[in-house]
Amino acid sequence: MIMVFIVGLFIGSFLNVCIGRIPEGESVVFPRSHCPGCGRCLTAVELLPVVSFIMQRGKCRGCGGEVSWRYPVVELLTAVVFVLLFGRFTGVGFYLQAFFYGVMIVIFFIDLEKQIIPNRLVLVLLVFALVVQVFWPVQPWGTALIGGLLGGGVFLGLALVSRGGMGGGDIKLVTVLGFWFGWVQLLLMMFLAFFVGGLIGSVLLLTGLKKRKDGIAFGPFLVLASFVVSMWGKPLLDWYFRISGL
Repeated sequence: MIMVFIVGLFIGSFLNVCIGRIPEGESVVFPRSHCPGCGRCLTAVELLPVVSFIMQRGKCRGCGGEVSWRYPVVELLTAVVFVLLFGRFTGVGFYLQAFFYGVMIVIFFIDLEKQIIPNRLVLVLLVFALVVQVFWPVQPWGTALIGGLLGGGVFLGLALVSRGGMGGGDIKLVTVLGFWFGWVQLLLMMFLAFFVGGLIGSVLLLTGLKKRKDGIAFGPFLVLASFVVSMWGKPLLDWYFRISGL
């Protein structure tokens, strides 16, 4: 578990690079990691996840500019997610889920900050989901295809009815998630996403942090709901069917 946590921290550091560069159309490999303020390349010590942020007190050693809290948050979040996945999945299943949610964490923060879901990230998830379905199928193809069509169809309908209230990135992402989970778990995921999204949206409006005309990124709620379904979807569905008598 400790090793998984440490590896998660370093992968989270790389995910921070992806979050910062992908929306700008930049390479996630070159150039080397650098301060966005002064452009100075970071040393090996400055690349240590979380530790470097604490040692530098959240400031660049070169220019003294503020380092975003997003960096340690993403690193710690990735480590915790990996530990939870390691406790839930075994063997190749863990590595597949770890890759999937590594990409999903990037989507979460890009959509949160920029209110966009880059097409290339959705494409990566789609290709990955297809490869997994071919070599490590967890559900019938029919269930996966119905899930993809259902998810995309529902969100496309919402986008048309709301006249753009639902973004194109959300439609594409939920289509891939529908294929990944299948239609049964997709329904649970959509319910959770709308429930949590509605709850948080209401709180933001009531506290004045957001106005009705302000957009609220929905991608993060899809990511959060999908993780809950991956971890606890089956027991949640079993509980629902038991109390409903279905």
